[in-house]
Amino acid sequence: MQNRDTEYLGKLQDYYAHHRVLPSFTSVAKLVGLRSTSAVAAMVNRMKVVGVLDQTPDRRLQPGKRFFEREIADTVRAGVPQPANDVPHDVVSIDDFLIQRPSRTELLTIKGDSMIEAGLLPGDVVIVERDTPTMPGDIVVAIVDNEYTVKYLAREKKEFYLKPGNKDYPLIRPKVDWRLYGRVVGCYRKYG
Repeated sequence: MQNRDTEYLGKLQDYYAHHRVLPSFTSVAKLVGLRSTSAVAAMVNRMKVVGVLDQTPDRRLQPGKRFFEREIADTVRAGVPQPANDVPHDVVSIDDFLIQRPSRTELLTIKGDSMIEAGLLPGDVVIVERDTPTMPGDIVVAIVDNEYTVKYLAREKKEFYLKPGNKDYPLIRPKVDWRLYGRVVGCYRKYG
């Protein structure tokens, strides 16, 4: 995409984030500062070619597959600072990155601090894939006596149990009425 199209896309993404719909051609012209709907049509066509925009059957604008892609701008050290790179980087769609099977995927909010050593903090949202193979060491959501919990799946000899990611919590050795709900495949948190 051309530099100005990247700028236009940013304005369209902001509009979509606020209204959950894309504007009409006339409103797009005002939003991005183009003087005519023919200039908007040319911009829309360029964006359709690269998969950023699409149209519904009744010709309304809608986000294309690449509309939600985000650039992975660079790496950043958590230790000693490093210079920024000016090389092009990969792009990723968060859904494509985190969700392999949409029909089996749910988002659950973490409550409590029993998994803080696993990096799961209260308020984090975990991406859980239901009915998927699990192995000891995986972080899972289990239902124990009709209550949900997130823990490591562990095994000792032939017995499975649930292990917290916080030494202040006990192991859970389910005897009766427990099952695995799903495997945690990702997590996100929002700051501020």
